[in-house]
Amino acid sequence: MKSVLKNGKVRKQCKIYGMLSAQAHGKHISFHTPGHKQKGWDITELSYSDNLSCPRGCIAEAERDIAALLGAEKSFILTDGSTSGVLAMLHAAKSLGVKRVAVCEGSHKSVFNGCALLGITPLTYPQKTRAKIPFLPTMYALSEEFTEIFSAADALFFTSPDYYGNIADLQEIRRYCDEHGKLLLIDGAHGGHLHFQKEIYAGTYADMWVDGVHKSLPAFTQGALVSAKDGKTAEALRKAVDIFRTTSPSYPIMASVEYAVKYPRNEKLEKEAAEFEKAHPRIYFGGDWTKLCAVFGSSAFAVEKELETAGIFAEFCDGNAVVFYLSPATRVRDFRGLKKRLSALFEKYPVEITQDEPSVFREKQGATEWVEVGLAKGRVCANPCGLFPPCTPLLAVGEEITEEKLRLLLSADNAFGLYENKILVFKKDGKE
Repeated sequence: MKSVLKNGKVRKQCKIYGMLSAQAHGKHISFHTPGHKQKGWDITELSYSDNLSCPRGCIAEAERDIAALLGAEKSFILTDGSTSGVLAMLHAAKSLGVKRVAVCEGSHKSVFNGCALLGITPLTYPQKTRAKIPFLPTMYALSEEFTEIFSAADALFFTSPDYYGNIADLQEIRRYCDEHGKLLLIDGAHGGHLHFQKEIYAGTYADMWVDGVHKSLPAFTQGALVSAKDGKTAEALRKAVDIFRTTSPSYPIMASVEYAVKYPRNEKLEKEAAEFEKAHPRIYFGGDWTKLCAVFGSSAFAVEKELETAGIFAEFCDGNAVVFYLSPATRVRDFRGLKKRLSALFEKYPVEITQDEPSVFREKQGATEWVEVGLAKGRVCANPCGLFPPCTPLLAVGEEITEEKLRLLLSADNAFGLYENKILVFKKDGKE
């Protein structure tokens, strides 16, 4: 544990870590789960270890500390990732009367899966791209062209920051929700570190929100939080979390979540990141200093591979930008090394942007079939799919499959929504 949770001052503030550490060195012969039978850190619910399903000891203390730091009425530790938090928020919203949710089509697939599971109608609107650096998504709030969608929804669901570091206009969105009596849900899976910057933090504005702690703070993978702003939403969320959260949570993950939220801000790295963006027109942070987007156009996948041969691994490549995730735990010397390499690669690879054709949607037909991805040009997509990460739909149901989107699917190392290199499409005649 200490090899990852390195900051001794922070560890001393952590209730769950303190419990685990105190018990790790005593006599302990395991006749309980997990099956590895090792004492100490990775344990189950014992007399001294508290219980995430009904916390009364160190876990309860940790959640109270976390809620105070985040400005929440109640925060719930998750060891199932942000997805379980998104599902819990939607379930809580439905219990509070929400039937329709306005959501951007560029949202994480868990939002659409949750709506389908819970019988909530998603009212979707498209995500735009920005002109400053072509073809990177932009974040916007209450565009007039989507007023009808926002008005018809019982709740608004925003992702902020998104996978490219774009921050929604949360102050304006909060004002709108207050004026029209709508719930505001925010997927902040990529913004756990922003509790340092309250003016752009999801928890400052949302009724319920998710912090994907492991994505941008020093926590183990799958460590996350879901929080509520007031007592009414907190009670609805408590019931929902009990449905979607595992009954066998990882104690190391729980300990790391508490540690990560209490981890200090890295203002020196934030400053260097801001200076790098100003110095290079092909670097974009979007408002969130941890999301470094380096634009390489059609050379992006080649750049990603070249960096990997040097042992440098980005978060993802979307076929236009190579995106690197920083965190308060990123060493300044590592960031400086990345800056040096990117500066050289900008010289080697001039920007060549390949523009995709506008999306075309066709009438959804009944019967479907799986076809080889490389043979699917011109067919109509029958199952959302895209690159993984960022795990947002590249092709939506009913969208005609273009050559450029096929190129991205075939070039990426990982994708979702495909099966054995095949894509689900509607049959041309619509018959079985």
